[in-house]
Amino acid sequence: MAYAKRTHHLAPEGAYHVLAKAGALEAAGKEIVHFEIGQPDYDTFSNVSLAGIKAIAEGKTRYTHPAGMVELREAIAEDAGRRRGIKISPDEVVVSPGGKPNLFFPTLALVEPGDEVIYPNPGFPTYEAMIGVAGGVAVPVPLLEENSFSFDLDAFDRLINERTKLIILNSPSNPTGGVIPRRDLEHIAMQAQKFNAWVMSDEIYARISYDGLQVFSIASLPGMRERTIIVDGFSKTYAMTGWRLGYGIMPAQLCDRVGLLLTHSLGSTAHFTQFAGIEAVAGPQDMVDEMVAEYERRRDVIVAGLNSIPGFSCRKPEGAFYAFPNITKTGMTSAALADLILEKAGVALLPGSCFGEYGEGYLRLSYATSIPTIEKGLARIHAILG
Repeated sequence: MAYAKRTHHLAPEGAYHVLAKAGALEAAGKEIVHFEIGQPDYDTFSNVSLAGIKAIAEGKTRYTHPAGMVELREAIAEDAGRRRGIKISPDEVVVSPGGKPNLFFPTLALVEPGDEVIYPNPGFPTYEAMIGVAGGVAVPVPLLEENSFSFDLDAFDRLINERTKLIILNSPSNPTGGVIPRRDLEHIAMQAQKFNAWVMSDEIYARISYDGLQVFSIASLPGMRERTIIVDGFSKTYAMTGWRLGYGIMPAQLCDRVGLLLTHSLGSTAHFTQFAGIEAVAGPQDMVDEMVAEYERRRDVIVAGLNSIPGFSCRKPEGAFYAFPNITKTGMTSAALADLILEKAGVALLPGSCFGEYGEGYLRLSYATSIPTIEKGLARIHAILG
């Protein structure tokens, strides 16, 4: 069967591929330590879950406005604006089932076939997928380990040009845990304005940062509010991955276009889920702070453990919940080493090559799991490589 060319470049996400392999080993009786899936090990906070349950009990199971309930968009506008130091109107917010529609649909609304899109590499695989579906030309910019996995700005300056329609940022980053410093964002903003490019800033991990670091949003820089799309959501911050609730913040006219794409594809986000979202944003935030503090403790454990393994070298991530150790001194490719560790040590993790060509030479481990589990997994890796 002949399929449309726009789908030829699509491939499974590496995390789900490794999860399936690990599941097969578990079915055969092997115990697996899981570092491959990037989702909180916390249950959704009880006040949020109860708000969703209450909404279902009260019959909040209807269609809503494609862009989301006004009450939720108002709550998001207030919270997101206050945290970033910018003023946001509810008509600049689009609610979606998960964050991915607000990655895909603005790209579809802006990028014409042949337009160039700059994106981080190693980076979230959906970026390259959505660029290709839109007919754009994917232009990867390396993230430099020596620059805390921020952009290689020299490469960025060489690659940006009049054909650049969109620049994608992710800070804190999946898979590296790097945070783009303000000085780098100022440079990127200057170039975006010079070449009249849009910026999509994926800030899904913005609340998960360490050592007192405040994650800065490019949207708060002068001249950037009107050309920036902020993508965020509830999955990571509030342990709500299965609720499927995300949002985008963008100029109102682009919101209208994205709303039309939602109308004709997904319809609307689940009614009761949006009530849970209101409670998440407007309710107590102490559970978020406690969760992030625990992630910081886990980060310190996993980084110390990885740095004790021969051939491994791991920087401390500044945000998100991923360690991204450099494994070039092992002399193995990331895929071969990841397979070896899964088969021989019973530890599931991801090769850096899952995240693009510049991810080769690294592994990604999610530390959204308990410290005893982290210690067990590291001991197993050390046993086969030490």
